Amino acid sequence: MNQLCTEFDEIDLQILDIIQTDFPLCSRPYAEIGTRLGLAEGEVLSRVNVLREDGTIRRIGANFDACELGWVSTLCTATVPENMMDTFISCVNSQSGVTHNYLRSNEFNIWFTLTSPSREDEAAALKLITKQTGIKILNLPASRLFKVRVDFKMGSKK
Repeated sequence: MNQLCTEFDEIDLQILDIIQTDFPLCSRPYAEIGTRLGLAEGEVLSRVNVLREDGTIRRIGANFDACELGWVSTLCTATVPENMMDTFISCVNSQSGVTHNYLRSNEFNIWFTLTSPSREDEAAALKLITKQTGIKILNLPASRLFKVRVDFKMGSKK
């Protein structure tokens, strides 16, 4: 992944706002975004592709409430030595239920969330990561759920 783009024009910012908070649920969402912004579908797709390639957009996809679907979710952390960082991150990211994976400046320097169909599946995924990397994972399942919606306003509303 390249470094994040440092300069966006107003159209890029408006596209980011729409994708983040109001992604159209239709057969041609980029055409719909284009209609809202007075752009051709191809231009919207081109801009989104540039933003994906430079790492500004990491993922476009739905977010589901795991609990409502009968699944479980947990926060995990590990102390990963620098020489194992790439291996550990790659192993964690290969798990289909990983939704976030962050590097932090702390003794526990990798934090990630894992969503699984059951606590047994969760335990198996964490055991596999430890087996493949040799790194112990601290599993911190929530005892109480606090969910905060966070949207990052990118463009100016006119």
